[in-house]
Amino acid sequence: QVHIVESGGGLVQPGGSLRLSCAASGSIFSINAMGWYRQAPGKQREYVACTGSTGSTNYADYVKGRFTISRDNAKTTVYLQMNSLKPEDTAVYYCYTAPRDCGYGGRSSWGQGTQVTVSS
Repeated sequence: QVHIVESGGGLVQPGGSLRLSCAASGSIFSINAMGWYRQAPGKQREYVACTGSTGSTNYADYVKGRFTISRDNAKTTVYLQMNSLKPEDTAVYYCYTAPRDCGYGGRSSWGQGTQVTVSS
């Protein structure tokens, strides 16, 4: 019911920056929080960041100080500004929506993912 389209992934050098976008459509009134997970080859999908409907934010420890999550005024699009990228940030990044605020669990919808590759 909620359709998600991610964009902004690509190839960058270590220390570079990238901005991911996630646009939601459909049953948008059921959305409270939106955020990002990522999954590297051979690894389990891991949490990255979340932003609630009031603008609150939450980050995994390994991205604090480097990544910034934000949301537009319509609260249907979320962004992930990634700075000081490291090779270990290489992964497929997935956007999600949730019916409750960050920290309360429950994931309603997932995007198809966008590839981020950090390499020289």
